Amino acid sequence: MHHKSVAIPYTGTNLLEISLLNKGSAFSERERAELHLHGLVPPTVETIEEQAERVTAQYSSLKDDLEKHIFLRHLQDVNETLFYHFVVNNVREMLPLIYTPTVGKACQHFSNIYRASRGLFISYPNRERIDEILSNVTKRNVKVIVVTDGGRVLGLGDQGLGGMGISIGKLSLYTACAGVSPAYTLPVALDVGTDNQQLINDPQYMGWRHSRVTGKDYEDFIDAFVQAVKRRWPDVLLQFEDFAQTNAMPILQKYRDQLCCFNDDIQGTAAVTLGSLMAAGRTVGKRLSDQRIAFLGAGAAGCGIAEKIISRMKHEGLSDSEARSRVFMIDRFGLLTDQMPNLLDFQVNLAQKSANLPWAKDHKDISLFETVQNAKPTVLIGVSGQPGLFTEEIIKEMYAHCKNPIVMPLSNPTSRAEALPVDIIRWTEGNALVATGSPFAPVEYNGKVFPIAQCNNSYIFPGIGLAVIASGAKRVTNNMLMASSEALADVSPMALGLGDDLLPAIEDIEKVSRAIAFKVGKVAQKDGVAPVTSDAELLAAIDESYWYPVYRDFTLKK
Repeated sequence: MHHKSVAIPYTGTNLLEISLLNKGSAFSERERAELHLHGLVPPTVETIEEQAERVTAQYSSLKDDLEKHIFLRHLQDVNETLFYHFVVNNVREMLPLIYTPTVGKACQHFSNIYRASRGLFISYPNRERIDEILSNVTKRNVKVIVVTDGGRVLGLGDQGLGGMGISIGKLSLYTACAGVSPAYTLPVALDVGTDNQQLINDPQYMGWRHSRVTGKDYEDFIDAFVQAVKRRWPDVLLQFEDFAQTNAMPILQKYRDQLCCFNDDIQGTAAVTLGSLMAAGRTVGKRLSDQRIAFLGAGAAGCGIAEKIISRMKHEGLSDSEARSRVFMIDRFGLLTDQMPNLLDFQVNLAQKSANLPWAKDHKDISLFETVQNAKPTVLIGVSGQPGLFTEEIIKEMYAHCKNPIVMPLSNPTSRAEALPVDIIRWTEGNALVATGSPFAPVEYNGKVFPIAQCNNSYIFPGIGLAVIASGAKRVTNNMLMASSEALADVSPMALGLGDDLLPAIEDIEKVSRAIAFKVGKVAQKDGVAPVTSDAELLAAIDESYWYPVYRDFTLKK
């Protein structure tokens, strides 16, 4: 790939301090002379590959995953091109370190491991200053923002200001997995206080020491932020991340028609799960509308996935009530039925009608086991955040009436998974299709190796970001999300008869993201939220938008 040279106005130590432009020892002799760098870096001129060997050696000497995360974040803050070069070339090993599961620990210890500032911290006491804060950003052309209020970080609950670790990690994946230039990305933490006493009592905690702001004050603060973003970057893609369940859905509903935004916990999780399910169904010769699906966990994520599955079943020809009769939501009070009091808004339409449950003695406290025994689901999805709830008894009962059960313990991180893949495969004599939320090693059973698909949102959201940037989409529509699932199912090696992997190898993530970007971009055009182009023009726009971690040649801006 040949890049023309870039004229920059920075020289000397100022240049070395800009992580997006810094090349360290890789500045050429000509650049060192022209940009006043002689003597500021060691004399040997190195290639990015030589630098990466040093990074590998330094990285390899570290024992602990959190130390590796800190090392990688430091590299990112010093030299982003080298950081992404290293991540992209070692993507399987790096993703769990820069994102789940390690990022969870990094958020818990955010204030203790803090080194250098990255992104924007907007705290409630500064609510009158949001426009000013946004104008302090040096990046002129922000195209993707990930914002969190740290209310519910992975399965770890309220992490306050520490949620910033998630915004940073998520954006690193937009770049590493889909070539979204780091010059276009901005992580944001909204600090509305924290109800986590451990943080409040930690003398090193850097956030606002105050209980969480709620109710109208909270809504007004979120609104002030969104409106300020619209004024500053009207065409940005705004991704909401790790908001508490009571806030996530209302915020998404309120803003999804006001600007280009989505919520990855609700929509991204649903899209990757749906894509995996469609691929699994193709493998066993079943359409989604032939499956019966039980969910353990009826929070925002579970209900978001369920609604996407129902949309797909309707797309395949079922009526709304037929589709809903095939989906069973179980929370800690049992199966959601229309007889239950206190259902949340987003649960009401997913509660089973008592008339569909002739087997139920009364319509309260119907357990997961009773549901599996009587409703005979073919798919079991775990989004409960509680480990070990898919017991041997439950999985064996499911297997008794379904010869290829699809079991998806999706709770993160690894320690929260509803069951271990090795157990599910053993309990079903090697006949279950398993996909998890966190990475698991392949399972060996009866002399056969079973790769465990990781139903990771990183298969989906980076490609959606690339689609929005390349196509100029002004909104993220339901059809665009459905297209991302279809594109993922289209590249499933198992569904294509190319092996035992339900999802493509993470090493092929660029191909996956490009396929998703194209399909999503076309649907954005069809939905009227992006300017219509030919296929060739959209593919060229995707190529043009794709950023690779290679050094550019610099000249001094005259």
